[in-house]
Amino acid sequence: MIKVATFIVDRRNLFFLLFAIAIVFSVIAANWVKVEDQLSAYLPASFETRVGIDRMAEQFVTYGSAEVMVTNITYDTAKQIADEIEARDDVYMLTFDDTSSHYNNFSALYSITFRYPEDDERALEALESVKESLSDYDLYVSTSMGNATAETIEKEMQVVSVLVAIVVVSVLIFTSSTYAEVPVLLLTFGAGALLASGTNFLLGTISFVSDSVTIVLQLALSVDYAIIFCNRYKEEHEHLGIREADIVALSKSIPEIFSSSLTTIGGLIAMMFMQFGIGRDMAICLIKAIFLSLMAVFLLMPGLLMLFGPLMDRTKHKSFVPKISFVGKFDYHTRFFIAPLFVVIAVGAMLIQNHCPFVYGYSMIETPVKNEVQIADEMITESFGDSNFVALVVPAGDYEKERKLMARLESLPEVDHTQGLANTEAMGGYNLTDALTAREFSELMNVEYDTCQLLYLAYAVNDENYAKLLNGTAGYKVPLIDILMFLYREVEEGYVTLDDDLYETLSDANEKMQMAKDQLQGPDYSRMLVYLNLPEEGDETFAFLDRMHDIAGEFYDESQVLVAGESTSEYDLKKTFDRDNIVVSVVSILAVLVVLLFTFLSAGMPVLLILVIQGAIWVNFAFPALQHRNLFFMGYLIVSSIQMGANIDYAIVISGRYTEMRQIMDKKEAIVETLNFAFPTIITSGSMMVLAGAAIGRLTSDGTICGIGQCLSRGTIISIVLVMFVLPQILMVGERVIEKTSFKVSVPIKLDRGFGTVRVDGFVRGQVNGTVIGEMHAIVRGDVSAVVSMGQMVQLTEGDGPGEDGPAESGQSEAGRPESEQSEAGTVEEIPAGKEEA
Repeated sequence: MIKVATFIVDRRNLFFLLFAIAIVFSVIAANWVKVEDQLSAYLPASFETRVGIDRMAEQFVTYGSAEVMVTNITYDTAKQIADEIEARDDVYMLTFDDTSSHYNNFSALYSITFRYPEDDERALEALESVKESLSDYDLYVSTSMGNATAETIEKEMQVVSVLVAIVVVSVLIFTSSTYAEVPVLLLTFGAGALLASGTNFLLGTISFVSDSVTIVLQLALSVDYAIIFCNRYKEEHEHLGIREADIVALSKSIPEIFSSSLTTIGGLIAMMFMQFGIGRDMAICLIKAIFLSLMAVFLLMPGLLMLFGPLMDRTKHKSFVPKISFVGKFDYHTRFFIAPLFVVIAVGAMLIQNHCPFVYGYSMIETPVKNEVQIADEMITESFGDSNFVALVVPAGDYEKERKLMARLESLPEVDHTQGLANTEAMGGYNLTDALTAREFSELMNVEYDTCQLLYLAYAVNDENYAKLLNGTAGYKVPLIDILMFLYREVEEGYVTLDDDLYETLSDANEKMQMAKDQLQGPDYSRMLVYLNLPEEGDETFAFLDRMHDIAGEFYDESQVLVAGESTSEYDLKKTFDRDNIVVSVVSILAVLVVLLFTFLSAGMPVLLILVIQGAIWVNFAFPALQHRNLFFMGYLIVSSIQMGANIDYAIVISGRYTEMRQIMDKKEAIVETLNFAFPTIITSGSMMVLAGAAIGRLTSDGTICGIGQCLSRGTIISIVLVMFVLPQILMVGERVIEKTSFKVSVPIKLDRGFGTVRVDGFVRGQVNGTVIGEMHAIVRGDVSAVVSMGQMVQLTEGDGPGEDGPAESGQSEAGRPESEQSEAGTVEEIPAGKEEA
């Protein structure tokens, strides 16, 4: 590690150049990242929602649509506006009447369908044109077209990022011991964040959740790494020069920081086992971000410390972080009371959080701020009620089955109405799919019967049921939509001639029928819209979706029936949560447990630490249950993983320091010293995570992101409280358990021996004309029998070393000598007799 650290520090200009190139590339590449806005896209491919979305995209055309509400107008004005909208060339259909479904409380609701598919830019342009024409009115628009929500989230997260940056700077200034360390830390954080953002394009497409919160969470999760290295550097710099302190600090920080990161990564790995793909998406983004943060700390920050080192020396100030000896004393005196009380609270919190009101859609979530889309939806719902519908997809080809199925569904109290080709009214009291004979069609269209017979005969030639004509044309029936569209094609090809009025009527009817067919009938499947008298989600709604499958199974092969919609999507999300909840909890605990086992070489210590953090998770999610506040399920899965992986670091810092202090102090002194040592690190990273989470939770309108921020902020506060006021008592009470479950293996220790004049560099435990335990950089005249770690001991020979005048001037380090004369840090050199250092 000494050699690696020396290379990094001495080649700092090379790393400055490499990071500069990488950052410029990342800024450019950030524009290449593709973002997926739909949560349903991350459902497993076998789930009904995904299959339904794929099948409908393949079989049907969905035209752009919008609900436009105009308030504070009379009915006459509303009717006039409806006529103006309907007359537009870019509007295919407008639904408006004098019922309370479309005019209520001096407000009008227009359901507009445009002539272009919803993914066509012309549909968005048409909507903007409609909005512009109504700009003089109070207007609210609800539509699924475009990316208005994604654009809103992006703007909100820009505000959050600025606020978090201010918070980070403020916290660093407050917790620093020298002002110049703040730019070092900020440059390190910034480099890691830019690299993480710019390399997301390598993942192809990422979710809007990952795109929004990764940078903020990266900062909160990896801030410890830079702070640990910086604190280690300042500690080494108390007795070493800038270069040597940088090298020694880096050599000691690499294994320490990497070990610390493993618990965080272990918690994130648990998210990769989720069925719901967004967990894997976030885990990969965050793990990549953490590795890039580690690279920034290990490769960039050493050079920054060399660059800012002199300024750090000149800008030292008194620490603003107070000593908290009173907390340690409180913990000591309450150790036999708090520990059992915590167990009771943890068990109670576990039972309460099992009743947390999880939801799987946004319809039942309240966010602190609302965007324009949410405000419009709420205003429309308040005036005209909520509308919930699903699409029922069945094999095509039998209009009669479709009619009977829709009639059966409409007879149920859970269904308001249905819409499909088989129950869409055409003209003369007929529906589009009603089968008519030639005479019935003749009477309907006011066309000569002989002409209609010839039309039917021409149609039959292309019909697979042509054999039916052998029994005569009188009983041969053709669905109205099919014969009308066939007639239009015959007219267009010049085989049939109609008068102008009839042709205009037929042309208009054909266009509407074609658009209806595009939306409701594909080559292999038909689609029916079922409007429900049920909320978007809930046990009753989910049970009825299953019942719809059973009813459709009476008419079709159930394996070919699909129900798609928001309700189905949320039902599928509920199914993934039931499994993912268990998997994430178990995997995150096991991953962290493995890391802690090899960190502490004890089975008892990891269990105690995990108990504290798991208790914090249970307490965290007991709050929504007690408040009866709906929580988006994904917030629980993601935050519980992050809380287990990241907040466990606080417990590691305290337990590791306490174990070390107990070797030389009694319990009371050890716990006081431990908390005074750990508090600056915990309050620095903890306050950043708390404030960053609070900013996300308070300033975003998206239910998923908002829930993650609120739960992360609250969970971190709870974790900090528990590791400061509960973990110490558990460590003191559980000392016997930790000792009994230790599996440290005693191995023979090789003692380095030297006689005469010896130079020693490294951590030493042994006898050097007396017992020495500590870091040593010295020339020894006499006998040395010691264990040397992080360095080595070398016998010196005659004719080498400094003169009798003694060591270099006070304050001069090896960094001040020419490179050719510098000794490797952590080595022992032979020095000739008579010229050894004093």
